[in-house]
Amino acid sequence: MPDIHEASERTIAPVPRITIQAFCETPETAAIIESVVSDRRMQKAHVKVQMGGGAAAVEAYRHAPTPNVILLEFVGTKSRPLECLDQLAEVCDEGTKVLVVGHVNDVLLYRQFIQRGVSEYLMAPVEPVALIAAVSDLFSAPGAKPVGRTVAVYGARGGVGASTVAHNLAWTVARELGTSTVIADLDIAYGTASLNFNQDPPQGIAEAVFAPERLDANLLDRLLSKCADNLSLLSAPATLDRTTDLTEPAFDALTDLLRAAVPCIVLDVPHHWSAWTRRVLIAADEILIVASPDLASLRNTKNLLALLQQNRPNDTQARVILNGTGMPKRPEIAPAEFAKALDTTIQATIPFDPALFGTAANNGQMIAEVQAGSKPAEIFSDLAALVTGRAETRRARVNLLEPLLARLTRRKAS
Repeated sequence: MPDIHEASERTIAPVPRITIQAFCETPETAAIIESVVSDRRMQKAHVKVQMGGGAAAVEAYRHAPTPNVILLEFVGTKSRPLECLDQLAEVCDEGTKVLVVGHVNDVLLYRQFIQRGVSEYLMAPVEPVALIAAVSDLFSAPGAKPVGRTVAVYGARGGVGASTVAHNLAWTVARELGTSTVIADLDIAYGTASLNFNQDPPQGIAEAVFAPERLDANLLDRLLSKCADNLSLLSAPATLDRTTDLTEPAFDALTDLLRAAVPCIVLDVPHHWSAWTRRVLIAADEILIVASPDLASLRNTKNLLALLQQNRPNDTQARVILNGTGMPKRPEIAPAEFAKALDTTIQATIPFDPALFGTAANNGQMIAEVQAGSKPAEIFSDLAALVTGRAETRRARVNLLEPLLARLTRRKAS
């Protein structure tokens, strides 16, 4: 049986275009299944929920084809689960998978379910994320690589430095954590990733977006340009030859290919509001909202958090980054007040440092390349560990060094 916490922490692959029919015995389980229908990972699936449990399922499929997945709820032995499964086996089409939600924690019963071809047994009350993970795992090839994690970085308003945060984050994940990473610049007209990485690739993201029928793994490999160890760039052309009024699913195929190819994908999402930017944000595994300490950023961040929470009920809340704080002579909203107004935690506060950031931008370098021990470089290291799920590991390593550092400090003092 899957561990609920494990399912919620790992990256879950989107469920493919399948049909799922659930037969429940309790309104609570029916409500949970209904709630996952709107989850971002279930967008392609068609789900139908009805009552009656296993007996209703047997009756329903006597003269009708079975769907890709049948989900059955059994409250207890009074539901005659084994008898229902035996009868269902007689009418099930080949390839149909069966999930069972049960109320009895019995290893013997679980083994009997597996012997009858049940794909997974989930204990009620089932967590939405655990249910989504169980369905997703049914369609993952045995031994397949884990899907890549997408991190969308978006500015609460223009000019807050979201692209700079995205690029430094991707570089840090690749360099410090040794994780193969792609930075995808989605700002086709005005993207700056190629400038910030001092690259001038002949091809990039436009070839993937404007000719989706040609896009496959081989073309994607040709479009990526290497800009550091473990880091590849999918650059934007930054030309005005074509407008970017794209369709809502414009980046779906590209994102799916990237997730299958690399462990981490950082999406530099431009600051404009359209159907496709909304879709990219909602579909991401992690979202960073970059804001400056002003009223417009506060208002926009509040609106974004509300929309994302509504459309991503089973995900962690988007993380808020305050960038460029402490600018001389500029009235600012203090980080504590900013957080209080949003009723959330500010994940990171990046100080205003025009010399450091200006030098990095002009040289086509990342912050840690210009000044490795700087406060912003440390912040990007912490963010990289956080979005890749390695924050606890990083914290543990720091704690292991603390006694040694303390002894060295005492020796110097003496």
